[in-house]
Amino acid sequence: MTQQRNSMDGFVPRRSNSPTADDANNQAANRFNQARPISAAPEAPRRVVGTASAPIMRSDLDESLKGIDEPAGGKKKGKKRRGDKKPKSKLRRIIKWVLILLVVAILGVAGYFVYKSLNAGSQIFKGSILDIIQNKPLKQDENGRSNILVLGTSQDDPGHEAGYLTDSIMVISIDQKNKNAYMISIPRDLEVEYGQACTSGYQGKINVYYSCVGGGTDSIDSERAALTKEAGFMGEILGMDIQYGVNVNYTVMRELVNAVGGITVTIESRDSKGQMDSNFDWKCGVGDRKVSRAEVLRRCPPNGHFIDYPNGPVTLDAEHALYLAQARGDSAPTYGFEQSNFDREKNQQKIVKAIREKALSAGVLTDFGKVNGIIDALGNNLRTTFESSEVRTLVSLAKDIKDNDIQSIVLNDEANPILNGNAQPTAGKFQFGPLRAFIKKKLSANAVTREEANVVVLNGSGTAGLAQKEADKLESQGFIISAVDTAPEAKYADVEVYQIGEGMPATKAKLESLFGVKVKTTAPPITPAAGTSFIVIFGKDRSASE
Repeated sequence: MTQQRNSMDGFVPRRSNSPTADDANNQAANRFNQARPISAAPEAPRRVVGTASAPIMRSDLDESLKGIDEPAGGKKKGKKRRGDKKPKSKLRRIIKWVLILLVVAILGVAGYFVYKSLNAGSQIFKGSILDIIQNKPLKQDENGRSNILVLGTSQDDPGHEAGYLTDSIMVISIDQKNKNAYMISIPRDLEVEYGQACTSGYQGKINVYYSCVGGGTDSIDSERAALTKEAGFMGEILGMDIQYGVNVNYTVMRELVNAVGGITVTIESRDSKGQMDSNFDWKCGVGDRKVSRAEVLRRCPPNGHFIDYPNGPVTLDAEHALYLAQARGDSAPTYGFEQSNFDREKNQQKIVKAIREKALSAGVLTDFGKVNGIIDALGNNLRTTFESSEVRTLVSLAKDIKDNDIQSIVLNDEANPILNGNAQPTAGKFQFGPLRAFIKKKLSANAVTREEANVVVLNGSGTAGLAQKEADKLESQGFIISAVDTAPEAKYADVEVYQIGEGMPATKAKLESLFGVKVKTTAPPITPAAGTSFIVIFGKDRSASE
């Protein structure tokens, strides 16, 4: 019996080295094709009837399946050719370059601002601008205060006569520890002795001195030298140690107000109508024959005056802020400037505070355009004697000192005027002693001195000279002694202290601490004079027991 072969996967394996029917057929076909010409289209394969199909081997199947995963055109999977990248890869590449360009742009802008800051800083501050990384505290006087003289000039205003005269003079006194500040405005008409020959001689208005010592020149070093001399000169008049000087011109004022987008100040006039000064109406076209009245009113509504504001908050652009800072009602018609220079100085202080407040607001500090304007305004026009290493301290103080902690020292107070209506000392021409004493009290580190309580000292012991001796001790500790006298005959305790009225907490606490007594609020044994705050009666000479 012939052995039957097993089939595999439906195919019958063929015997090796044995000829097949297909082989015979292929040979015959080859001989036939050689004898015939080649046609343009291949003929369909013909099947020979009665001839068995040749079996397909596993090797043939593997070979036929070998390229099944290859894409059309014979390209192998996994291999990439140039120009055959996926869209996702292109997107990533675009994003990468966009990010690179964005970083370059940011660095470029930052570098620009750094350059401008360095360039501006080298003109504004002394020393290397690289010292700005330091945080050096400001110089201080004996009371722990840093005093800054600020001078306003108009040499940058075309056609302005006497541009190097100081139109505004202000001293800002800062307490770095307690975070408070005082502002003192000095009238430009105050008569002084220069100590040298100036354009008006050896004496004249105080606003001449800065130009006399070289202020307003084109040399930065000369300007700083003039600021230093002016600070020393002003310090002698006021009895202050003024450590720093600053010169601000019209351009600084304009560009600062422009950079912060305008400011708001509150007009507080004694006149119910507010304040109006016709001196600047030329900016409305008044006096120009080509400008009609209707055009004047259009330029300066509602009444044709450039400086014309009701009482209350008003918003100012750069030009109106600048000219309000100069207004003093010296040309009719006018109202609201009865105190002339003193009213102008109040407005100047309000403008300074308003610029500071607006510049520190988040909206300004995050606006590159406004920051750029501030840098330009300061760099091109501001001169100071500050060192670069003190800048960070200045900025920190500007932010830390609250608006309510910035107070004004008034020199023409109706109750106790130091300067009269003509801006001269009430004590007499060139008599600055009371002015120095007044400012010293206001700026004293001693809270008792700042309260300015009037203390009456009485002798109830019978020991001659006791009241005066005790009054001298109190005065040396900052108390203001308004009177020394003898108490009515009576039996008194060693020390008795009476308070007239309320308030004065620092003075009250100090008296209780000094004498170990409780301040009485009952009626004292004498009728106090007007303005008396405390009465101290000594019933015994305490020096024997001390």
